Amino acid sequence: MLNYIWAVMILIGIVYGAFTGKMEAVTNAMLDSAGEAVSLCITMVGVMSFWMGLMEAARECGVIDKLTRGIQPFISFMFPQIPKEHKAREYISTNIIANVLGLGWACTPAGLKAMEALAQLEIERGNTEYVENTGMRVASREMCTFLILNISSLQLISVNMIAYRSQYGSVNPTAIIAPSIIATCISTFVAVIYCKIKSRYKTP
Repeated sequence: MLNYIWAVMILIGIVYGAFTGKMEAVTNAMLDSAGEAVSLCITMVGVMSFWMGLMEAARECGVIDKLTRGIQPFISFMFPQIPKEHKAREYISTNIIANVLGLGWACTPAGLKAMEALAQLEIERGNTEYVENTGMRVASREMCTFLILNISSLQLISVNMIAYRSQYGSVNPTAIIAPSIIATCISTFVAVIYCKIKSRYKTP
């Protein structure tokens, strides 16, 4: 769907440029944007490699394992129905830690693994319901809770945004750290309250 939206926006821009006699400006903008996109990708690859390396070093040093154990009370609070030894807890913990550290790319694989583990948990529970005529599995309460927490995404260091600001010439790229911590703390707090309120209602 997003591809169609972008395609329509690009088409509108080209048509507008043609009717207003600004096709040269449209062409130059397309070429400049393509160059900026390549430059941005190179910058982001460097930033991603740096932080992924730190993440791997932290894993080897046992820091990630300690953080994972440290947030288990929170995992139990948010996902009381997931067995303590289930693999989903490990993936959820890794995803949350990566999000808190601002490693958006690093949290994606763990998030996908967590969803797969939660789907497997539903099969183990004997819940094999599918949405009528769609062939899609109904999302469990744990899946919805995990998705909401993932979207709220408490972040101590917004690595992505700092990299973007640096790429586009910000005088102080790290100036967003304090505001982002406040904003994401509020969003995560609201997400936790919402999930706990909804957990009071029985699944239909």
